[in-house]
Amino acid sequence: MPMQHVLFEDAARKIIPARKLEGTVAGVYRAGGAHFETEAVDELVLGFEGIAGDLHAGWTRRSGSREPWYKRGTEMRNERQLTLVAPSELALVASAMAIRSVEPEWLGANLSLDGIPHLSMLPSGTLIFFESGATLKVDAQNGPCRDAGRQIALRARIDDPQKGELLFPRVAKRLRGLVAWVERPGTIRRGETAKLRIPEQWIY
Repeated sequence: MPMQHVLFEDAARKIIPARKLEGTVAGVYRAGGAHFETEAVDELVLGFEGIAGDLHAGWTRRSGSREPWYKRGTEMRNERQLTLVAPSELALVASAMAIRSVEPEWLGANLSLDGIPHLSMLPSGTLIFFESGATLKVDAQNGPCRDAGRQIALRARIDDPQKGELLFPRVAKRLRGLVAWVERPGTIRRGETAKLRIPEQWIY
């Protein structure tokens, strides 16, 4: 039997079935200005381009350091329309940084989801359904960066801002949340239930 076929058969035996989870929308936030920091609002109105009036709304965006395979500034599809975080993971980051808290707004988060274990580890393709019919599709983990670390250092009044700026990317890896895009428009409100459908998973 060809080696490639053996490998794929072995992988097929390790497929993790799709499953469903539920969580609660702990907070919704919007970046209405030129800075990435967000502010709490009562609801988010979503179109196919993202959050109406948000800094990161748009059908496309410009590539940056996260996309080294493109020349910086190349126009590309905007798969980072929304940033999602979890209160439990932010608490772990705050503890690792020896500060009281890390607030979703400081990171430019748009949505805080409570009750989802290991939110940052949800796989690409996970669907998140809201009561209005709004649906988000997870693109990937959101890698922690120094810009967010700098904002945390500022807001938390860390004595050594540069230390805080450098510490955040180290301690927040795989705890920084997710980026997602709008699959179906609608409205997301604080306090409502979010229903997740996690797709089948396997290692290719």
